[in-house]
Amino acid sequence: MFAGVRERDASSRSDLLKIRESQALLFPPYFFLVVFFVLPVLIILSLSFSHNRDFSLGLTLENYIRILDPLYFKVLLRSILYAVIATLTALLIGFPMAYFISFVSPKWKMIFMFLILVPFWTNFLVRIFAWLTILGRQGLLNSFLIWTGIITEPLHLLHSGSAVVVGLVYGELPFMILPIIAALDRMDISLLEAATDLGASRFHVFRRIVVPLSIPGIIAGAIFVFIPALGSFVVPDILGGRDSFMIGNTIKNQFMTVRDWSFGSALSMVLMVAVLIGVSAYLKQGKEQSLGMGEYL
Repeated sequence: MFAGVRERDASSRSDLLKIRESQALLFPPYFFLVVFFVLPVLIILSLSFSHNRDFSLGLTLENYIRILDPLYFKVLLRSILYAVIATLTALLIGFPMAYFISFVSPKWKMIFMFLILVPFWTNFLVRIFAWLTILGRQGLLNSFLIWTGIITEPLHLLHSGSAVVVGLVYGELPFMILPIIAALDRMDISLLEAATDLGASRFHVFRRIVVPLSIPGIIAGAIFVFIPALGSFVVPDILGGRDSFMIGNTIKNQFMTVRDWSFGSALSMVLMVAVLIGVSAYLKQGKEQSLGMGEYL
């Protein structure tokens, strides 16, 4: 009897020790999350409700009301538009590349993956500055078009919204390609073979099997491209003009130039909430499509 009680006590102590060990293992990530994410967000949130510039006590909605000013609201809409266009363009370019890489031999797949990752070896600023020599009036693109006789006068490509979108797509394209490759690599090839044996054309196999099964990769890639593109300020600073500034440039100017931290914090919170709403809706839609495809299969 006493031996059984002692065994149960020992088992309880062992279970309690395991629980404490698991809690101890969870402490570092939770500590990192609180210190480097929760606290900064709370600080920005409190600043966004403080009085302009003087940070005096009391709550105010003045900073959020200022965002409704047509000047700032237009910048926010422009930023969303540029981010959406960049995401869709990256998808149109990245999906065929990912599809091609997924079905080549392992040797060539490693080579192509290496080429996709090579740009990360160079500083992002240097790579964006390189586009100045490509899109400039005397740049490579204009020189080539004039040499081929397609145009007679250099085109005005820099300091425009198109140049900003090009820079965004160039900088974020690998983040679209890699998740799609990962999704396609998990695809069961036997499904393609079965569909072909049953008489389905390549187009129908691609549309009914390949695309639905790659939705998780498309969703991940769209998120990885859209969020950095929406908050980008380096690309518009270098390749854009006054009429192509994005919300990231406005936030940077409020913190670094105007020193209006309260309004900059309010802009940051609105941007974060907009991103969270958009990503949540996109994830929900993608999950419903994935579930529907799972029931279909």
